[in-house]
Amino acid sequence: MAGKLTILRQLARDDEGNMLAMGALGLIVVAALVGGGVDMSRAYKVQSRLQAACDAGVLAGRKAVAQSGFDSNAENEANAFFDNNFDEDEQGASGTTFTPTSDDDGNTILGTASTGVTATVMRIFGYSTIDLQVTCSASMGVGNSDVTMVLDTTGSMNDPLERGGDSKLSMLQDAMKSFYDTLSAATAGGNTRVRYAFVPYSSSVNVGHLLYELEPDYLVDSWQIQSRQPIFETTTVNNVDYYQDPVTTTGTGESAETLADEGYYGSASYDTQNECLSALPGNTGWSNSGSSSSDDQTIINDEGQQVTTTTVTQPQSRTEYSCVRVTTGKGKKKTTTYDPYYRTYTRNSYAYTYETADPVYVTVENSVFDHWLYTPVTYDVSDYKAFDPVTVKNGENGTDASYTWDGCIEERETTPAASFHYNSLSGVITPVSAIDLDIDTAPDGDDATKWAPMWPEVAYYRTSFVDYGRGRGRYDLSNNHDSLTGSQANSFCPPRAQLLQTMTEDAFDDYADALTAQGSTYHDFGILWGARISSPQGIFQDNVNEAPGNGGNVARHMIFMTDGAMSTSNAIQSMYGIEFHDRRVTANGVNLQNDRHTSRFLALCEAVKAKGIRLWVIAFSTGLTDDLESCASDNSAFTAEDSDELNSAFQEIASEVGELRIVQ
Repeated sequence: MAGKLTILRQLARDDEGNMLAMGALGLIVVAALVGGGVDMSRAYKVQSRLQAACDAGVLAGRKAVAQSGFDSNAENEANAFFDNNFDEDEQGASGTTFTPTSDDDGNTILGTASTGVTATVMRIFGYSTIDLQVTCSASMGVGNSDVTMVLDTTGSMNDPLERGGDSKLSMLQDAMKSFYDTLSAATAGGNTRVRYAFVPYSSSVNVGHLLYELEPDYLVDSWQIQSRQPIFETTTVNNVDYYQDPVTTTGTGESAETLADEGYYGSASYDTQNECLSALPGNTGWSNSGSSSSDDQTIINDEGQQVTTTTVTQPQSRTEYSCVRVTTGKGKKKTTTYDPYYRTYTRNSYAYTYETADPVYVTVENSVFDHWLYTPVTYDVSDYKAFDPVTVKNGENGTDASYTWDGCIEERETTPAASFHYNSLSGVITPVSAIDLDIDTAPDGDDATKWAPMWPEVAYYRTSFVDYGRGRGRYDLSNNHDSLTGSQANSFCPPRAQLLQTMTEDAFDDYADALTAQGSTYHDFGILWGARISSPQGIFQDNVNEAPGNGGNVARHMIFMTDGAMSTSNAIQSMYGIEFHDRRVTANGVNLQNDRHTSRFLALCEAVKAKGIRLWVIAFSTGLTDDLESCASDNSAFTAEDSDELNSAFQEIASEVGELRIVQ
């Protein structure tokens, strides 16, 4: 370069060569301008690509952040996405670096990327490469969001995935808490509003408190339940009301004589009977002997009179004397004598006084329990629905028993149709006679449009004996309206549902920890009440449509989590009563019960999505069936085989709810 400048100076001093020098200099300037433009254009293009790759890297890294923060897994994801979006060979670059970091445990991912672009024209001016550097960052920027969690809390959630391991319910509780932590970290320091609602479900839903607090008249005052009645037998008894004044009677008496003692009188013996008789004392008459005793006794005699008797007894005795002939020896030694002999007799003499009082009777009718009659019973539930204790004769042998409502409900009027469909044009589920599947309409005063409190303690199914012959048989469900045999139906009430509200971490964790698992799987129950609680047009719309303080829009999400397929029973008490007897869903109490509930479920899923609610579905430790996948919004269905995958599913949803975005 120095040599070239020397030549130019020489030309400048040569007057004859001035024009040539000026032309050469002009060519160099033009070459620098054109070459610089070409190389800078290439550099700007590479820089744009480098920025896009940097953005993609930090986005991927932030999306991969889980409970452990910005760990090696998240860093690897960031690097992989950067590498996939920036090809050095294709860009004509070299020495490319990308460094993702985080100063806040993964809430915001920072990135720095650099590379060198090989110069073309500018190489003649001594510039072999053009160095480029960009920065980028990605953060979880949460908009206003309402999240309704519809949670399967059926009995199978108590089971562990492996012997001796934690229950599926405890895994769900941990995943819920991680979900909350993710969104809470994203909203820290901002004015974003995130609200949570919950609908635990099994064979019913616990929404009684929500309905009663909203409007007590949304619940019926009278409801028929498959139940039992005590049958009493009436008996008439004449009970004594009081006794008249007593009448006193006295008397005396003597007992029969008894031989109490006998023996010889002295040791003398006499040769003749007369001698013996002369030696005898005279017979004695009756005389008192021993101490007297007194006895009082009160009885009710055969005539129903009250008799009180006082008896004084005095023992008496008398003695009689005689002679007995005694012969001893044999032959010449035979001797006959006469010995004095006595017998002493005893008896009791007594005197008595008794009082007899005639009774005055009153007639009393008594009801005595005889048997149970199993039959539909209409109950007054006006106090029961208010959560007041209510006493009915359902205790042992028809005695009084008191019960208080737990809050689970029976649905309003429906129809036992075989299939149901959501009509996107009219926005309703058909057939429209199924008032229970109307998500938004409030009761209008007609009991058919109201809900009823589920009363498990008085729910009984009826049975009859099926004789197999040869002394064999069993009791089975009976079609009879009345029966003398039956059993209490199983009934399961999950934890209370909750309307949308902001929650502290402690409040959220407490709700998760309070979840329990019992009952059968009715997916349509959960999705129905998840829809009612989330609907901007429904009975809880004042809660749903409460405007956030920041004035922003609200994104609505529903997370439906289950660990199994539809599993119904016609003998338990569910949200539609005891199906074998009530037949609100099936035509005969038996056939196609699962299919009919599934048809309801799918129609409700479509109605939820039509409201602009993104419906997420998680199949936990079970297959993602066609029904579950169809229920979900697009790209919103997950399977989770273990706790890690369940947590990952919740984290994936959290990242979508959190509206992951680039922050410059």
